[in-house]
Amino acid sequence: MIKIKNVTPTEAFAMTKKGALLVDVREPREIARKAFDVPDIMLIPLSEFEQRVQEIPVNRTVIIACNSGNRSLTAGRLLLHRGYRKVVNMQYGIVGWDKEGLPIKRKSKQNVWTLLLQMFRNKS
Repeated sequence: MIKIKNVTPTEAFAMTKKGALLVDVREPREIARKAFDVPDIMLIPLSEFEQRVQEIPVNRTVIIACNSGNRSLTAGRLLLHRGYRKVVNMQYGIVGWDKEGLPIKRKSKQNVWTLLLQMFRNKS
């Protein structure tokens, strides 16, 4: 079995600041709720990963991330198997990233009453 190096969310964040590419393999509905807030990120759901793997640059350091670190391990091993050499798995995924206080984009949750007021104002 191919062994992949694991990094903590804090280490991954530092790596992104030095030019590493973060590849999030979660599904779009997951990303809509909570997303990594880094400038250089690719969103390739694990369900599409094998078909889209060629989109990931071979010559760059790649950090694979998901919700908790399991799907990213699968994707990272696939990349190593395909000849990528600069690949790491981010342990604990966005759950760990959030716990460590790293930058996150969250879906804004609107108050139900605010939404109702907006609906009624728009009709008048």
